[in-house]
Amino acid sequence: MLTTAVVVVAALAVVLTRTAGSGKPGEVFLQSANSSGQDPFTKSTATKSVSASAAPAASGAATAPANEVRGVDGGAPGLYSGTKNSSSCDVEQQIRYLQASPPRDKAFAAQVGVQPAGVPAYLRSLTPVQLRADTRVTGHGYRDGGATTYQAVLQTGTAVLVDAHGVPRVRCACGNPLTPPVAQRTAPRAVGAAWPGYRPENVVAVAPAAQVVDVFVLFDHEHHEWFDRHRGDHTGRHDRPAKPPAHPNPMTPPTSPAPSTPASPGGGSKPPASNQSSPNAPSSKPPGSKPPSSSHSGTSESPKTESPQSESPSSKSQEPQSPKSGPPSPQSPKSEAPASEPPASPPSPGPESAVSPAAPAS
Repeated sequence: MLTTAVVVVAALAVVLTRTAGSGKPGEVFLQSANSSGQDPFTKSTATKSVSASAAPAASGAATAPANEVRGVDGGAPGLYSGTKNSSSCDVEQQIRYLQASPPRDKAFAAQVGVQPAGVPAYLRSLTPVQLRADTRVTGHGYRDGGATTYQAVLQTGTAVLVDAHGVPRVRCACGNPLTPPVAQRTAPRAVGAAWPGYRPENVVAVAPAAQVVDVFVLFDHEHHEWFDRHRGDHTGRHDRPAKPPAHPNPMTPPTSPAPSTPASPGGGSKPPASNQSSPNAPSSKPPGSKPPSSSHSGTSESPKTESPQSESPSSKSQEPQSPKSGPPSPQSPKSEAPASEPPASPPSPGPESAVSPAAPAS
């Protein structure tokens, strides 16, 4: 069971190489969620799509260089969406379309790495989901009896089938096999109409999860709730409610270092700066005439014995320099301590030990 989201922090360099039969070097095709796209293998088998306005586009994502795309772990909860108890792609219809055209079926099998007889089992092993971010892929189309290859960006809301490691493998609107994008050294040139909200720096690429994903945690945009979908469940009949993940939008970079929550200046037990300035507050009664700010000098906390002579305001400023001098500060709330009490017996070590001034007052 997948319980934590793992976000791939390192940027995934995506480079366009020469395409076979589709487009020119350096081109990337923009494919909206419901379009058939380049060189479709079959008719659309997508049953649902989500408009870009309904999906949480990766707003707030860090801007990436023009020739790089941020990688996101394929098993991250919240990477994909869907509708609970409803499939976004008709897998059985996809199988029928391919079986009705042996040349297409054979070309499809070659692209996904199985024998034609294994295509039905392959498709049924995939899981229907919808993209929650504009996603970069390599598409494989069918034209003139053979397969073509091109780079593409699929719009948020596109229905796809993902494999056991969360990687998109089939685009349901055209039946085209998908593989991860290929690398390139220069910025791609977008071909086709961009949809509202499209920003190249927000495009992501899905990196295979390190382990097999048994359960995908999906967000239901229609009902605004989270649910689990088991790998290979292409009907959605076994979906069940799920708790929102800790990081519900893995398309954005990891949260920046915690906003100084644990940064308590004095180390832990003391409240922030305002209380640190008066370390004698916990043990001594409010010293009446002395404002709390005066104790910040760290000296008025030596209320050991009465010494009316040192009551003058000027003596307070000198108290820090005379922690060892005989006449201690008169500020002690424990006025019972006689003035004859030897100053050496209650040593006034300094501001830190002044936290417990009541000890010598017995």
